[in-house]
Amino acid sequence: MSNPETAPGPRSSRRPLILGLIALLVVVVAGGGYFGYRYYLDSRPGDVNTPSPIGDMALGPADAPVKIIEYASMTCPHCAAFTKDVFPKLKAAYVDTGKVRYIFREYPLDEVAFAGAVLARCIAKGDAPKFFNVIDVLFAAQNQWASNAPIEPLKGIAKQFGMNEQEFNACLDDGKISQGIIDTRDYAFDRLHVNSTPTFYVNGQQVLGETPFEDFAKIIDPLLAKASGAPQAPPKS
Repeated sequence: MSNPETAPGPRSSRRPLILGLIALLVVVVAGGGYFGYRYYLDSRPGDVNTPSPIGDMALGPADAPVKIIEYASMTCPHCAAFTKDVFPKLKAAYVDTGKVRYIFREYPLDEVAFAGAVLARCIAKGDAPKFFNVIDVLFAAQNQWASNAPIEPLKGIAKQFGMNEQEFNACLDDGKISQGIIDTRDYAFDRLHVNSTPTFYVNGQQVLGETPFEDFAKIIDPLLAKASGAPQAPPKS
């Protein structure tokens, strides 16, 4: 797991700001939007079901009996491995079958992850399936862009989704998306005590780290049985 406990991303990072554009964006958003963040934070303090202020990106029916919420950073290698190796199994077994609603929330650990998260939101324009497609591509290409020179590789990824350079630059200047991502991350850090990525919540139960599919199934299946009223097998000794 990646642990940002002493430096939860753009607001107070130990890493020097690597891009002037992102540095300016972070200063303006984090400073000018502080009171907006406090209002958001106080709205439902400590509730994992408090949605992102810019809307949750989710797959699966809203009334599914099980809800999984993932907090992830786009530069986190454990998050990338989970997305590649575990999430497709979860999606096929539970999300696509209507048993689970899966929510992805941004938790950027550094300025580069922050830029990737903003880009994914810009490209998706609120389309959740497209958003998940974008983060799949970003995680798969993490070694190419998660570096001290992320802009050109990120521009290449943006171009794959039909975004030109002008749109790319405007995306990184989008204060609403940027503020929403910072608020989402700060709420999770301050009120939910999320301090590593990936962190999951399965119907409110916290699950830490790059968790295998089989371990998720051990949590999900009893919840589905309980929701259906089916008798549950006693735990194995």
